[in-house]
Amino acid sequence: MAWESYLDEARTAIVGAGSGPELEDARVRYLGRKSGLVEALRGARERPVEERAELNRTKGELEELVAARRVQLGQAQLGRALTEEAIDVTLPGEHIPRGHLHLITQIRREVEDVFLGLGYEVFDGPEVETVYYNFTALNTPEHHPARSRGDTFYLSDDVLLRTQTSPGQVRFMETHKPPVYMISLGRVYRPDTPDPTRSPIFHQVEGLAVDHGITLADLKGTLMYLARALFGAERKVRIRTSYFPFTEPSLEFDVSCIVCEQSGCPSCRYSGWLEMGGSGVVDPNVFGYVGYDADEVTGFAFGLGLERIAMLRHGLPDLRALWENDLRLLRQF
Repeated sequence: MAWESYLDEARTAIVGAGSGPELEDARVRYLGRKSGLVEALRGARERPVEERAELNRTKGELEELVAARRVQLGQAQLGRALTEEAIDVTLPGEHIPRGHLHLITQIRREVEDVFLGLGYEVFDGPEVETVYYNFTALNTPEHHPARSRGDTFYLSDDVLLRTQTSPGQVRFMETHKPPVYMISLGRVYRPDTPDPTRSPIFHQVEGLAVDHGITLADLKGTLMYLARALFGAERKVRIRTSYFPFTEPSLEFDVSCIVCEQSGCPSCRYSGWLEMGGSGVVDPNVFGYVGYDADEVTGFAFGLGLERIAMLRHGLPDLRALWENDLRLLRQF
């Protein structure tokens, strides 16, 4: 067999292969087990030395050609990929809209930051509560209107949706000894008819401080500090007497209406003031339920609505707008 012509034919096929599969076909045809070259090498012992040397030279040259062509095809494929699949980083990217925290969540975290800075601890209580924690341990008498089924969502005779975050105070005091400085935030539920300032589901922040020598002045100072931190020094604050079964004496905490600037509007019910919540000195009877000695420690507690804080901060005339999922409103915050 003329191995020079065999080599020329194989060289042409290998160098002319335009892809990996074509190169593999050429390799099998000229270097495979059934190729003429390999068949000749099997009987090389019976051939003259010069012919055996020529066979080995032909085989080695073809293997080098295959390896070189494989490298060339790989480089060409990489070049095409870099050219055709390249990303132009100078082009403007596709805008992906990003969401943000709901306004109530923003207010909640801001209130948490204020009290964390004062050394308070954040406590999360359950939203499904028992009558004991929601009313009894908070010194709420059996005949109190808040216990009625018209004012509370009862799940059974002894289980309800909490009407306030105050039960968290009792749960916290059961597992902590004085001094106690804590806040509890979250959803609460009352069967109220929705209006500009009320909703069946809303959010509260409840605070409690228990220590030696706590007085009403400490409560007023804390509420004033919170008001200035949230609304600025120009906002007017009013503290007036009230009644709550778990505090004595009790106070209401109001802030001047930002919607009408105290000229009168539906948001403030034409009073010029928006009620933020209740507060007062902790009644000694509450300490009795958690094993605190009322002769040794005193404390104060308060509860404020997060929705009303949002209304005051941003001039919202109706808190129901917070739950209508109108992006034209929510995107502003």
